[in-house]
Amino acid sequence: MSTTTTQRELTLDTETVDTIAVLDAVATTSTRAARAKLTWTQESDGEWIANYGGYFGGSVDKLGGRYVASDTFGMVVGDFGSLEDAQTNLAERLHVMLPPVIRSVD
Repeated sequence: MSTTTTQRELTLDTETVDTIAVLDAVATTSTRAARAKLTWTQESDGEWIANYGGYFGGSVDKLGGRYVASDTFGMVVGDFGSLEDAQTNLAERLHVMLPPVIRSVD
């Protein structure tokens, strides 16, 4: 009896790859509650930069009356009604997307 293996090429769109990365990160970090230190710096009027564990974590930009959060990869996290909501949602995404970055920065 012989076994034949066929290789096939698979192409995924960016959204699917991002979703797989998030699901994989959630599965591997579900038992770890530790988080990297997150600090915010206001770069200019209407722009806040996240520092996540000593690394660039993304930004929140005020556009009109809304706040748009983008992660460390430039992917838009969402459009929010308040700065606090935008920062909170970006922080949650960073904790999922960057699980190895948990060193303390004091």
